[in-house]
Amino acid sequence: MPIIISRPFTASRVKDSLLLLSAALSFSLLLYLHHLHIQPPDAAFAIAETPPSPPYPPPITIKNLLFSIASSASSFTSRAAYVQMWHNPISHLNTTFLFLDRPVPNPSSFPTLPPIIIPQNSSYLTAGHRIARIVKDAFALDIPDVFWYVFGDDDTIFFTDNLVRILSKYDHGRWYYIGSSSEIYEQNDKFSFDMAFGGGGYAISAPLVQALHRVLDSCLDRYPHLYGSDARIFACISELGVRLTVEPGFHQVDIRGDLLGMLSSHPLSLVASLHHIDAVEPIFPGMSRIHALEYLFKAAHFDPPRILQQTVCYDLTNELTVSISWGYAIQLYEENMLLPEVLSLQRTFKPWNRGRDVTSTHFMFNTREFPSDPCKRPVVFFLNNVVSDSTGVLTNYTRHDDGSCVRGKGIKNLKVISVFSVKQNLDVEQMKAPRRHCCDISVSFDETMIIQIRKCGTNELISMRG
Repeated sequence: MPIIISRPFTASRVKDSLLLLSAALSFSLLLYLHHLHIQPPDAAFAIAETPPSPPYPPPITIKNLLFSIASSASSFTSRAAYVQMWHNPISHLNTTFLFLDRPVPNPSSFPTLPPIIIPQNSSYLTAGHRIARIVKDAFALDIPDVFWYVFGDDDTIFFTDNLVRILSKYDHGRWYYIGSSSEIYEQNDKFSFDMAFGGGGYAISAPLVQALHRVLDSCLDRYPHLYGSDARIFACISELGVRLTVEPGFHQVDIRGDLLGMLSSHPLSLVASLHHIDAVEPIFPGMSRIHALEYLFKAAHFDPPRILQQTVCYDLTNELTVSISWGYAIQLYEENMLLPEVLSLQRTFKPWNRGRDVTSTHFMFNTREFPSDPCKRPVVFFLNNVVSDSTGVLTNYTRHDDGSCVRGKGIKNLKVISVFSVKQNLDVEQMKAPRRHCCDISVSFDETMIIQIRKCGTNELISMRG
């Protein structure tokens, strides 16, 4: 039986349902072509038929990760829903813990949350010192078979399946400190370019945590002037001679407003976390912030490594550039955009520090203008539903209203885009040297477009070929 998720059905979505039925018929044709192993027409791009390599045995599982989440009695109630979103009470029961400064009323009203721990004398410490000591408190739990200690805030959303895959690339018997910096140059300049920002989360290998546990208290005494726990942990790890190993999938999200520009151009790495959820708009229009994130997580469940991965393909006939952020949104540009420009982030968001003009802020990635005129922006299609079976995953995206804009004949009546992809089963070696996937517009009608995502050929270029 296929597995389906969908948004609530209302009378206003009847037409969309009919369009999806049309897409399903086209999808059947696409599956037929897929089973025939039809490749792109250009023989120079053909992929040689080689026996599939056996799946790489995962060296760790979720039970080898211990999650330590910093919270407080003041923020616990409002942010409990964020932890509940990614925390699985069945598989994470003994590997996730909430560290608070003092007891909260009626903790039993949150039965699906992880166990709450209130370290001794925590109420007498500053917030930065208390949260920094969570590294020591987590190690003192003495949970067996923990290879990695993961730290985050109560508003940090973890994609745990991807985090397991990311950490599988590294030898957990060595000293590793893994995370990422801020998206804002000024934030890194103020704190450190070499520090893992704690809101985005970071991971420390068990041997390094053991070493840090022995020296942490004496080390913290030297850094009371530093702001925040992540700066103090970074300083102590630096004293042990260890540098940060950067993984771009950890997202501090030091930005506000609309995350479309960020989520639609994710770097070529697995997404591990999202932070500062309270400071951004709902990522899907017409939903609450929590519901929108839950919707993204449902899509991620079908193919975790592919969530938010950007794939770009071109329609030569209509001169369209199609940018797919899998499981989230598709953008159609009515022009031939070169790939580096498509990969840069549209400035749909605002800087973290209030009162700053976005043009005066320096970001740690390439950005491009997001036109103020809606009719000069790309046409956006947001995820509507997901269908999965043994052959792969079909994601359907419906058009977001762009007002009375006049569009070209290629997309004037386009209502639905369906994307077929085979589930990714990445091994460690593939993650060490990732390559962006290609896509083909396999079927295109007046109101429906069908796209197939596939591996690129050996010498294939992602460009509009004429």
